[in-house]
Amino acid sequence: MNLDQVRNIGISAHIDSGKTTLSERILYYTGRIHKIEEVRGDGSGATMDHMELERERGITITSAATTVQWQDHVINLIDTPGHVDFTVEVERSLRVLDGAILVLCAVGGVQSQSMTVDRQMKRYHVPRLAFINKMDRTGADAARVCRELREKLAADAILMQLPIGAGEKFAGIIDLIERRAIYFDGSNGENVRYGEIPAEMQAEAEAARSHMLEQLAMYSDEMMELLLSEEEVPIDLIHSVTRAAVQQQDATPVFVGTAYRNKGVQPLLDAIIRYLPSPNNREIKAHTFGDESTEIKLRPDPSQPFVGMAFKIVDDPYGQLTFMRVYQGKAEKGSTYVNQRTGRKDRFSRILRMHADKREEIDSAEAGDIVAIMGIDAASGDTYAPERNYCTLESMFIPDPVIKVAVSPKNRADADKLGKALARFRKEDPTFHVNTDEETGEILLAGMGELHLEVYVERIKREYKVEVEVGAPKVSYREAPTVVAEYNYKHKKQTGGSGQYAHIVGRFEPLPADAEESYEFEEKVVGGRIPKQYLPSVEKGFRDCLMKGPVAQFPVVGLKTIVEDGSYHEVDSSDKAFQICGQGCFRETFPKTRPVLLEPIMKIEIECPENFQGAVVGDITGRRGIIMSTDMRSGVTAITAEVPLAETFGYATDLRSMTQGQGTFTMELSTYRRVPPSIQEEVIAEKKQAQLVGAK
Repeated sequence: MNLDQVRNIGISAHIDSGKTTLSERILYYTGRIHKIEEVRGDGSGATMDHMELERERGITITSAATTVQWQDHVINLIDTPGHVDFTVEVERSLRVLDGAILVLCAVGGVQSQSMTVDRQMKRYHVPRLAFINKMDRTGADAARVCRELREKLAADAILMQLPIGAGEKFAGIIDLIERRAIYFDGSNGENVRYGEIPAEMQAEAEAARSHMLEQLAMYSDEMMELLLSEEEVPIDLIHSVTRAAVQQQDATPVFVGTAYRNKGVQPLLDAIIRYLPSPNNREIKAHTFGDESTEIKLRPDPSQPFVGMAFKIVDDPYGQLTFMRVYQGKAEKGSTYVNQRTGRKDRFSRILRMHADKREEIDSAEAGDIVAIMGIDAASGDTYAPERNYCTLESMFIPDPVIKVAVSPKNRADADKLGKALARFRKEDPTFHVNTDEETGEILLAGMGELHLEVYVERIKREYKVEVEVGAPKVSYREAPTVVAEYNYKHKKQTGGSGQYAHIVGRFEPLPADAEESYEFEEKVVGGRIPKQYLPSVEKGFRDCLMKGPVAQFPVVGLKTIVEDGSYHEVDSSDKAFQICGQGCFRETFPKTRPVLLEPIMKIEIECPENFQGAVVGDITGRRGIIMSTDMRSGVTAITAEVPLAETFGYATDLRSMTQGQGTFTMELSTYRRVPPSIQEEVIAEKKQAQLVGAK
């Protein structure tokens, strides 16, 4: 396998931008499937949406992987979900990919989830191309979407193609590099026909080409010199400069088309293999085990020791499937490799190449491959290597859940099955949390949104045949300090024999709102007033209290604890004494910081017909929401607002009834903000009531 001819790419976008439809066309044109299926909501559906639930709802829930071939190149393709509720699927896919396609709707432009995906691509330094889809829709405007890419995402968007017409009149595209028109003939657009640029678009195409070359010249002195001396720029130079700018994550070339009407997909495939990096072009950094300061560079060389990362876990009827990206070396079927996190040896009994839910067995996987391994017990983010303590790869960012529901099986006899289902889903999805409320004994599920939890409840019913009762959703509030509080706390316990003695002096401070960490511990003890070995115990004592604050038993955030002084006893001081001292000090001092409740604030994007704008805006205001912006586009109003999560439950139904079923919305976590005092009192009273009920 020539690694220069391999591309590992993902397709990401805002909900309903046409990612899965685009994946389906890529599978068709590369000969992977011979009949195009559409994304419907009726139980049939696209190849990559292989779960029954996905086909019924017409949405993507899990990322699906497949391998296709285009012009002697192998493309490993991952189709990811658009809903923010399933954001971890996008997160873990981008973590292991070398390049991505950001799909944008020609009418909707850059929407809220496009921004989230953009942040994820930048977090993992993934080069990308942009594809403006749905050019056949009324109101499609590629130039406006390109402007939005520059303004909202700060991307250097370079339009590489011009659409011939738009909306119903969208007929084809103009390739600005080759100066030619491209048309897509045949029942499924499979016959690509090249022609002259239409006479009426000649001037526009030349102006757009000059603009494209000026933008690209910013990345090449050679191209700049040719333009200044008004010489013709060779086509090979345009391609090589674009490729270099994309791979340095500086430029985002923009392509246009409509996947549903089968136009513009083949030139996008050409661009994927031309501009996006192969595994050879990507620098992968790992750390020496247990030491994040030293870096090891991994090389995609099959002769080097094997290093792979498990990025996704799926349980199926035959056992656990672990999706793995091979970064270095070669994984052989039947060989044994060491899980760097657990130190345990695992045998790779079967190696599979996946095509959605179909699989093909292979004997080995080389650097650059994305495969699934059967029969190993791994977790998302685990690194595998030939020996213990070899190296670890940077782990993934996992967002915190924002919503909770209580579940219980209708039949007591199903409790075991429910336990199995929850254990499996928790392993598969790091954003899905399960815990038991100590006071009420309820099983609480926490996730990224109502849809996220709804899908898991539905999967429990279908895959495990367990009927469950679901309680009302609960909001994950936080507690935060508002003022500085000083402490001088002594823990002294004298029993027969050695006692316990610990004494700490310092203060609690609120962290600034933009602090990266939610908790910080700082020690400023000088002159050995407290031996250094006891300070971690003090920090552990403080940390043990963070899960339940004194206001209403919610997690504590935004706190900095500083230890400045104290004293110890030669005989009676111990790690345990200082840990208990930290806990007692926290319980006594934290209430003095005048803590307040913080609530999750959701950023909501709503699209509805203009004539319903007044009703929708009025409703948002009634939900304690703040309107951030409203934008009119051809009879449709796009409203962006910030609304407390507690006020959004059941919003989908309310919005439909307000807009006669024509309104749609998406939401994602924006920030945590202080709860108004009157509502804080209600929340505290509710929590106390729940505790009383639990105690009875």
